[in-house]
Amino acid sequence: MDRITILVVDDEERMRRLVADFLIKKGYDVMEACNGEEAVDLFLEHRDIALIILDVMMPKMDGWTAVKEIRQYSKVPIIMLTAKSGERDELQGFELGVDEYVTKPFSPKVLVARVEAILRRTTGEAGTDTLDAAGITVDKSAHTVFALGEPVDLSFKEFELLVFFMENKGVALSREMILNHVWNYDYFGDARTIDTHVKKLRNKLGESGNAIKTIWGMGYRFEA
Repeated sequence: MDRITILVVDDEERMRRLVADFLIKKGYDVMEACNGEEAVDLFLEHRDIALIILDVMMPKMDGWTAVKEIRQYSKVPIIMLTAKSGERDELQGFELGVDEYVTKPFSPKVLVARVEAILRRTTGEAGTDTLDAAGITVDKSAHTVFALGEPVDLSFKEFELLVFFMENKGVALSREMILNHVWNYDYFGDARTIDTHVKKLRNKLGESGNAIKTIWGMGYRFEA
């Protein structure tokens, strides 16, 4: 099997090396960049990069701008590394299409575990399951979504969220349950960040998005 390449972006060389060393020990190939501008250039040059670990505060081009640039071309999973821990910053990251948000200081072992969880879902064998309800058709193997016959362009997290909803049709799902299954790790932030993803998912699904019902004070339920 081909080796998986991960791009680590941070203006602190010590931090880059720390993360890279743990990833290399796990068998990944690692590329490094010291700012957002270099990261975008490397990604466009090496389109086989499977995941990006990206710092926020960097010279030349910060992490937010780099995400915007990369999202014009790809839905490659992105993990943001940042010293900022405020909810506003976290929501901004999710709005831009960030898949994970890790606040410094962090455990390199936990970071690697999150990397592996994402890669299992993006590069692993997904089978040929097809989900069909409320005018929505999801091909888990091809990673495609159609709503009322029209293709829908979803981010990685939005896709995972939709699959989880459809696989639990008619079941009341708390925000904590959704985070534990879709994000696949113990989440210590505000569970309301899930609302941001649901809002964007509904908008992208159009009329079919009405199948995602809000259960006030608890979470959501998918009703065909």
